[in-house]
Amino acid sequence: MMMQGFGALLATAAVAASANGAIITYTAILDGPSEAPPNASPGTGFAIVDIDRDAHTMRVRVEFSGLVGNVTACHIHAPTAVAGTGTVGVATPTPSFPGFPHGGTSGMYDMTFDMTLASSYNAAFLNAPSRGGNTGLAEADFWLYLHQGRAYVNVHSNVFPGGEIRGFLVPSPGTLGLIGLGALCAARRRR
Repeated sequence: MMMQGFGALLATAAVAASANGAIITYTAILDGPSEAPPNASPGTGFAIVDIDRDAHTMRVRVEFSGLVGNVTACHIHAPTAVAGTGTVGVATPTPSFPGFPHGGTSGMYDMTFDMTLASSYNAAFLNAPSRGGNTGLAEADFWLYLHQGRAYVNVHSNVFPGGEIRGFLVPSPGTLGLIGLGALCAARRRR
């Protein structure tokens, strides 16, 4: 049943990517072996993060099941020093995404964040010396970290307080061309 949900989420991401060129979609498969340190949780999950640069929004969708513990938090951490590895502080709201399903071992989440609002970020991320509380700088940095593969979704539980399942966000296959096209257009505008 969970895999059908993954397929539906991925299909929705592909449709969103093709329907609006401004939206860039990132996905992550969440599991225990991807945690740092890795764990043997049988839990699995999938995350889709849609970035709409024109609207300055981020839509976060997470589906998970089979956790050993009850969910205590979920958020996005960024930026790790190296893409696809390491640990780092939380970039999005803490202690958890608003309205994320807590207390169970499975669930679904769908929320859109206005990235021009300070409430869309962890205060430590927003107020880092390089950002100084400026949401425009926080938004630009966060998009960059996503693009670089230096951000991950982490679902924490009471059994694994440091994180039961996680996965690094990467551009979904349907939006890779959009990212390249956007970079090409930006380069041409600079000339």
